[in-house]
Parts: sequence; structure tokens; C-alpha cells
Amino acid sequence: DGQTAMMIHVLQGERELISDCRSLARFELRGIPPMVAGAAKIRVTFQVDADGLLSVAALELGSGVEASIQVKPSYGLTDGEIARMLQESFQNAGDDKVARVLREQQVDAQRLIEAVLAALEADGERLLDAEERLVIDLQVQALTELMKGSDGYAIEQQTKRLSQVTDAFAARRLDSTVKAALAGRNLNEIEDN
Repeated sequence: DGQTAMMIHVLQGERELISDCRSLARFELRGIPPMVAGAAKIRVTFQVDADGLLSVAALELGSGVEASIQVKPSYGLTDGEIARMLQESFQNAGDDKVARVLREQQVDAQRLIEAVLAALEADGERLLDAEERLVIDLQVQALTELMKGSDGYAIEQQTKRLSQVTDAFAARRLDSTVKAALAGRNLNEIEDN
């Protein structure tokens, strides 16, 4: 939440994981308006000219903030290196896909945990009884433990369970917010807006 900059890492390769690709450049997109985590929409474009110069631009769609970099072709790949990279990508496609999916599930789980913990900090005492809070805390703890491992299916299932046990809490938070926004206003005032 509140992030105002983003690091863009430009890589070359055919594999799913960063560690299996060649790093070409890094640059920062600064001046992003602070928002809730995940709300910023960034468009990254790649353009290669006839001389092999790679231009990479990042644009935050809401504010129009933009940054770019040019990567000069200081070293190229031989035909043999390209063939090797392609062969490795085919040989490792299954494992790479599993690793990517696992990482995506870990990121989704972490986002949910952060959102739940922030909600508990803000409204947990006010909107939950001790038993409900215990159930949520145990589900957060279970997901946190699973994220340390490599069982993507288990992480996915526990993420769903945590989401389900927090649905009622989320609904109460929304009701509370709406009631607070409407407090002291009559129907005519609301319709006029």
C-alpha cells in the first residue's frame, strides 16, 4: 500500500523464472500516486529498432507517469546460444510452469494475508467475537506455514479457506463503512447527490 515507485527489470530468455534468464537492464518508474497494493495499472512496452536497440517504457495508466530506458546491443546471442536457450525452455517447460504457478499462488496468498491482517488491526476488536477472531487467526497461521513449502495446491486451497472464513467479517466491515457514510443524512440528501 502507498507505493510510489516500481522497479522494472528487463530480462532476455525463454524461461518462466527470472533466475533462468539474462538480465539486460533495470529502471525505476517514479511518481506513481500512492494507492492500495495492486491497484496501480502499469503498461510496459518493448520496441526493437533496425539496429537492435531495445527501448522499454513503463506507463502508469491512471496518472500518465512514464519512464523508459534504452538497452544497447552490447552483446548479442549466437545462433548456438539461441538454440540452447530454446532447447532448455522446451526441456524445462513443465517444471518452469509449476514453479511460476507456485510463485503466483504464494504472491496471492501473501496479498490476502496482508489484507486480512490490516482489516483485523482496523476493525477486528470491534466487529469480531473471540471465537471468530481465533478461527481467522488459525487460518492465517496455516496459510503462512504452507507458504514456506512448495505445495502449490495446498496454498491455493488454504487461500480459498481463509477467504471464505473472512467473508462475513468483510461484509460487516462494508456495512459499517456504509452506515458511517450515511449517518445523519436523509434520503433526499442522498438522492440529490
